[in-house]
Amino acid sequence: MDKRFLLILTAIIVVFVGIFMFGKSDNSSSGNGSGKAQPSNHVVGANTKGVALVEYGDYQCPACAQYFPIVKEIKAKYGDQISFRFANFPLVQIHPNAMVSARAAEAAGMQGKFWEMHDLLYGNQSAWASSSNASAIFEQYAKDLGLDVNKFKQDAASSGVLDAINADTAEVQALGGDSTPTFVINGKKIENPTSLEGFTKAIDEAIKNANQ
Repeated sequence: MDKRFLLILTAIIVVFVGIFMFGKSDNSSSGNGSGKAQPSNHVVGANTKGVALVEYGDYQCPACAQYFPIVKEIKAKYGDQISFRFANFPLVQIHPNAMVSARAAEAAGMQGKFWEMHDLLYGNQSAWASSSNASAIFEQYAKDLGLDVNKFKQDAASSGVLDAINADTAEVQALGGDSTPTFVINGKKIENPTSLEGFTKAIDEAIKNANQ
Protein backbone atom coordinates (compact mmCIF):
# COMPACT_ATOMS: atom_id res chain seq x y z
CA MET A 1 0.00 0.00 0.00
CA ASP A 2 2.80 2.40 0.91
CA LYS A 3 4.61 1.57 -2.32
CA ARG A 4 1.48 2.21 -4.40
CA PHE A 5 0.91 5.51 -2.59
CA LEU A 6 4.48 6.61 -3.36
CA LEU A 7 4.07 5.73 -7.03
CA ILE A 8 0.83 7.73 -7.26
CA LEU A 9 2.42 10.70 -5.47
CA THR A 10 5.41 10.57 -7.82
CA ALA A 11 3.13 10.52 -10.86
CA ILE A 12 1.18 13.54 -9.58
CA ILE A 13 4.39 15.48 -9.02
CA VAL A 14 5.60 14.67 -12.54
CA VAL A 15 2.31 15.91 -14.03
CA PHE A 16 2.44 19.20 -12.14
CA VAL A 17 6.08 19.79 -13.07
CA GLY A 18 5.20 19.15 -16.71
CA ILE A 19 2.33 21.64 -16.58
CA PHE A 20 4.56 24.26 -14.96
CA MET A 21 7.33 23.83 -17.53
CA PHE A 22 4.85 23.93 -20.44
CA GLY A 23 3.30 27.13 -19.12
CA LYS A 24 6.70 28.73 -18.64
CA SER A 25 7.74 27.81 -22.16
CA ASP A 26 4.48 29.09 -23.60
CA ASN A 27 4.80 32.46 -21.85
CA SER A 28 8.40 32.92 -22.94
CA SER A 29 7.53 32.32 -26.58
CA SER A 30 4.41 34.49 -26.66
CA GLY A 31 6.33 37.77 -26.94
CA ASN A 32 4.78 39.29 -23.81
CA GLY A 33 7.13 41.76 -22.19
CA SER A 34 9.75 41.27 -24.89
CA GLY A 35 10.58 44.99 -24.90
CA LYS A 36 9.74 48.09 -22.89
CA ALA A 37 7.07 50.19 -24.56
CA GLN A 38 8.13 53.71 -25.50
CA PRO A 39 6.05 56.76 -24.59
CA SER A 40 4.47 58.82 -27.35
CA ASN A 41 6.49 61.69 -28.80
CA HIS A 42 4.23 64.44 -30.09
CA VAL A 43 6.32 67.60 -29.93
CA VAL A 44 6.18 71.06 -31.51
CA GLY A 45 8.76 73.83 -31.12
CA ALA A 46 12.53 73.82 -31.61
CA ASN A 47 13.32 74.60 -27.94
CA THR A 48 16.02 77.19 -28.62
CA LYS A 49 15.81 78.45 -25.01
CA GLY A 50 16.19 75.07 -23.33
CA VAL A 51 12.68 74.77 -21.89
CA ALA A 52 10.46 71.73 -22.49
CA LEU A 53 6.81 72.00 -21.46
CA VAL A 54 4.79 68.78 -21.31
CA GLU A 55 1.06 68.38 -20.78
CA TYR A 56 -0.28 65.01 -19.67
CA GLY A 57 -3.92 65.17 -20.62
CA ASP A 58 -7.19 63.33 -20.95
CA TYR A 59 -9.32 64.24 -23.98
CA GLN A 60 -12.56 63.76 -22.01
CA CYS A 61 -11.38 65.84 -19.05
CA PRO A 62 -13.36 69.12 -18.82
CA ALA A 63 -10.42 70.90 -17.16
CA CYS A 64 -8.13 69.85 -20.02
CA ALA A 65 -10.63 71.32 -22.49
CA GLN A 66 -10.55 74.59 -20.52
CA TYR A 67 -6.74 74.64 -20.72
CA PHE A 68 -6.78 73.87 -24.45
CA PRO A 69 -7.07 77.52 -25.62
CA ILE A 70 -4.48 78.63 -23.06
CA VAL A 71 -2.03 76.03 -24.35
CA LYS A 72 -2.63 77.26 -27.91
CA GLU A 73 -1.75 80.77 -26.75
CA ILE A 74 1.44 79.49 -25.11
CA LYS A 75 2.54 77.76 -28.31
CA ALA A 76 1.82 80.91 -30.32
CA LYS A 77 3.58 83.18 -27.82
CA TYR A 78 6.81 81.18 -27.48
CA GLY A 79 7.03 79.43 -30.85
CA ASP A 80 10.43 77.78 -31.25
CA GLN A 81 11.80 79.22 -28.00
CA ILE A 82 10.38 76.21 -26.15
CA SER A 83 9.13 72.76 -27.02
CA PHE A 84 5.65 71.58 -26.19
CA ARG A 85 4.73 67.93 -25.92
CA PHE A 86 1.32 66.39 -25.35
CA ALA A 87 1.21 62.98 -23.69
CA ASN A 88 -1.66 60.71 -22.70
CA PHE A 89 -3.11 60.40 -19.22
CA PRO A 90 -6.61 58.92 -19.71
CA LEU A 91 -8.52 58.71 -16.43
CA VAL A 92 -10.50 55.66 -17.46
CA GLN A 93 -12.06 55.17 -14.03
CA ILE A 94 -14.13 58.35 -14.38
CA HIS A 95 -14.11 59.05 -18.14
CA PRO A 96 -15.52 56.15 -20.17
CA ASN A 97 -14.39 57.62 -23.50
CA ALA A 98 -10.93 58.67 -22.33
CA MET A 99 -9.12 55.63 -23.70
CA VAL A 100 -10.92 55.45 -27.04
CA SER A 101 -10.22 59.14 -27.65
CA ALA A 102 -6.54 58.70 -26.77
CA ARG A 103 -6.41 55.76 -29.18
CA ALA A 104 -8.00 57.93 -31.88
CA ALA A 105 -5.38 60.65 -31.49
CA GLU A 106 -2.52 58.15 -31.55
CA ALA A 107 -3.97 56.41 -34.60
CA ALA A 108 -4.27 59.74 -36.42
CA GLY A 109 -0.66 60.40 -35.50
CA MET A 110 0.36 57.26 -37.35
CA GLN A 111 -0.87 58.99 -40.51
CA GLY A 112 0.75 62.32 -39.67
CA LYS A 113 -2.37 64.02 -38.29
CA PHE A 114 -1.93 63.83 -34.52
CA TRP A 115 -2.28 67.54 -33.80
CA GLU A 116 -5.26 67.88 -36.11
CA MET A 117 -7.09 65.08 -34.28
CA HIS A 118 -5.93 66.42 -30.90
CA ASP A 119 -7.49 69.79 -31.74
CA LEU A 120 -10.72 68.23 -33.02
CA LEU A 121 -11.11 66.14 -29.87
CA TYR A 122 -10.71 69.08 -27.51
CA GLY A 123 -12.58 71.54 -29.69
CA ASN A 124 -15.58 69.22 -29.96
CA GLN A 125 -15.42 67.52 -26.56
CA SER A 126 -19.08 68.22 -25.77
CA ALA A 127 -20.14 66.41 -28.96
CA TRP A 128 -18.64 63.06 -28.02
CA ALA A 129 -17.88 63.00 -24.29
CA SER A 130 -21.19 61.39 -23.31
CA SER A 131 -21.63 59.36 -26.50
CA SER A 132 -22.21 55.61 -26.25
CA ASN A 133 -20.52 55.19 -29.64
CA ALA A 134 -17.66 57.70 -29.64
CA SER A 135 -15.64 55.52 -32.01
CA ALA A 136 -18.06 56.25 -34.84
CA ILE A 137 -17.63 59.99 -34.23
CA PHE A 138 -13.85 59.64 -34.28
CA GLU A 139 -14.00 57.67 -37.51
CA GLN A 140 -15.90 60.57 -39.05
CA TYR A 141 -13.20 62.95 -37.77
CA ALA A 142 -10.61 60.69 -39.42
CA LYS A 143 -12.55 60.84 -42.68
CA ASP A 144 -12.81 64.63 -42.41
CA LEU A 145 -9.03 64.80 -41.98
CA GLY A 146 -8.49 62.76 -45.12
CA LEU A 147 -7.14 59.71 -43.32
CA ASP A 148 -7.35 56.12 -44.50
CA VAL A 149 -10.24 55.16 -42.21
CA ASN A 150 -9.62 51.41 -42.34
CA LYS A 151 -6.00 51.92 -41.32
CA PHE A 152 -7.13 54.39 -38.66
CA LYS A 153 -9.48 51.80 -37.15
CA GLN A 154 -6.79 49.10 -37.20
CA ASP A 155 -4.19 51.38 -35.61
CA ALA A 156 -6.63 52.63 -32.97
CA ALA A 157 -7.28 49.03 -31.90
CA SER A 158 -3.62 47.97 -31.98
CA SER A 159 -1.56 46.85 -29.01
CA GLY A 160 1.21 49.25 -30.06
CA VAL A 161 -1.04 52.27 -29.58
CA LEU A 162 -2.21 50.95 -26.21
CA ASP A 163 1.40 50.38 -25.15
CA ALA A 164 2.33 53.98 -25.95
CA ILE A 165 -0.66 55.33 -24.00
CA ASN A 166 0.18 53.15 -21.02
CA ALA A 167 3.82 54.23 -21.19
CA ASP A 168 2.75 57.89 -21.09
CA THR A 169 0.59 57.17 -18.05
CA ALA A 170 3.40 55.37 -16.25
CA GLU A 171 5.71 58.29 -17.04
CA VAL A 172 3.47 60.95 -15.49
CA GLN A 173 2.65 58.81 -12.48
CA ALA A 174 6.39 58.42 -11.83
CA LEU A 175 6.58 62.23 -11.75
CA GLY A 176 3.82 62.40 -9.14
CA GLY A 177 0.95 63.22 -11.47
CA ASP A 178 -2.46 62.05 -10.28
CA SER A 179 -4.90 64.35 -12.08
CA THR A 180 -5.41 66.01 -15.44
CA PRO A 181 -4.04 68.09 -16.82
CA THR A 182 -0.60 67.65 -15.28
CA PHE A 183 2.03 70.07 -16.55
CA VAL A 184 5.77 69.45 -16.38
CA ILE A 185 8.57 71.90 -17.14
CA ASN A 186 12.04 70.45 -17.77
CA GLY A 187 11.13 67.20 -16.08
CA LYS A 188 9.55 68.72 -12.96
CA LYS A 189 5.84 68.70 -12.19
CA ILE A 190 4.47 72.19 -11.55
CA GLU A 191 1.34 73.54 -9.94
CA ASN A 192 -1.06 74.30 -12.76
CA PRO A 193 -1.12 78.01 -13.61
CA THR A 194 -4.65 79.29 -14.13
CA SER A 195 -3.94 81.74 -16.96
CA LEU A 196 -1.58 82.61 -19.78
CA GLU A 197 0.09 85.08 -17.43
CA GLY A 198 0.74 82.30 -14.91
CA PHE A 199 2.29 80.09 -17.55
CA THR A 200 4.34 83.01 -18.85
CA LYS A 201 5.79 83.58 -15.40
CA ALA A 202 6.71 79.91 -14.98
CA ILE A 203 8.17 79.56 -18.47
CA ASP A 204 10.14 82.82 -18.31
CA GLU A 205 11.62 81.70 -15.00
CA ALA A 206 12.58 78.34 -16.54
CA ILE A 207 14.18 80.11 -19.52
CA LYS A 208 16.17 82.32 -17.14
CA ASN A 209 17.37 79.32 -15.13
CA ALA A 210 18.22 77.32 -18.27
CA ASN A 211 20.43 80.10 -19.64
CA GLN A 212 22.34 81.11 -16.52
